[in-house]
Amino acid sequence: MPVVKNVSRAVSQLLQSSGCGCGVSIVPVRCIGVSPRQVASDASFHSVSFSESDHPRVLITGGLGQLGVGLAKLLRKHFGKNNVILSDIRKPADSIFYSGPFIYADILDYKNLREIVVNNRITWLFHYSALLSAVGEANVPLARAVNITGLHNVLDIAAEHNLRLFVPSTIGAFGPTSPRDPTPDLCIQRPRTIYGVSKVHAELMGEYYHYRYGLDFRCLRYPGIISADSQPGGGTTDYAVQIFHDAMKTGKFQCNLKPDTRLPMMYIDDCLRATLEVMEAPAEALTMRTYNISAMSFTPEELAQEVQKHVPELQVTYNVDKVRQAIADSWPMNFDDGNARRDWGWKHDYDLPELVTTMFGFLGSDSRIAQAN
Repeated sequence: MPVVKNVSRAVSQLLQSSGCGCGVSIVPVRCIGVSPRQVASDASFHSVSFSESDHPRVLITGGLGQLGVGLAKLLRKHFGKNNVILSDIRKPADSIFYSGPFIYADILDYKNLREIVVNNRITWLFHYSALLSAVGEANVPLARAVNITGLHNVLDIAAEHNLRLFVPSTIGAFGPTSPRDPTPDLCIQRPRTIYGVSKVHAELMGEYYHYRYGLDFRCLRYPGIISADSQPGGGTTDYAVQIFHDAMKTGKFQCNLKPDTRLPMMYIDDCLRATLEVMEAPAEALTMRTYNISAMSFTPEELAQEVQKHVPELQVTYNVDKVRQAIADSWPMNFDDGNARRDWGWKHDYDLPELVTTMFGFLGSDSRIAQAN
């Protein structure tokens, strides 16, 4: 497989945490052949029910990205520390390593991943391993291998062992021909990045495995995710995180999108709670396998005005990045998440004012505000 030759070196150069809507860490690619696995064609639909004393056994791939660590913390509160295994190919910080089970897992090493599932009696798998949009465009063969071949391994293992599988999708799964305001669950997609294409592929393959093999596949399309405990990674929606850091450090913020660019956003606590809720939802309540979820939509100008209520001296300028602006202009302005709210009771907690207050509270802005006053 020559396109992925020596990609482990490329991965080490590209490793980063994401501030984008579906922020996850990067996994290494080995020069291995991917042979098809036989999945029983007559497998019946399998959805495991758990009593209070019989919790799911969880594996999270790509766990050191923006969402994995927080998800592990949430799941461990619900199911017990030892029932949730975090995995990645990077060395975790001591605080993460000692907070609960952590193992090395390469999603392109099918045999090893299968052993992990079997030996740890995994019943739920959260598949966060992927290359994101900017990195993927810089190395399409690597993105294709990680995002598509890696997904195929996970799908086959999940179907074989009757796992409940969650794979996140993203606003990046839509394209310039999609309806943007609002964007429904079912519409034309046609993304123009390898990341978006791979996410549409994941949505369709997950649905196919559900209907063909009975796989309990569940997927949420995340909007831009905002969190205070991760640094911006250069993604299209990362301005909504960067503004808080710059407001505290320098009092000056330069935005790389136009002031009126509207995109759907969500605070990370809502995102993680939605992920747990859709996984816990009764199978019979789900009318589809992939749902939009939404909380708020705002523009850089609207966000800056809300931030200036806390840091009045913040100076905001705009230096538009043509590449990021083109991506943003092809993404939804608002998500229609009516199906998620109807089927499994999705409801967000954080609107824009609560988001800004929470971010400053987490980042400890009181000292800066006091100095400004």
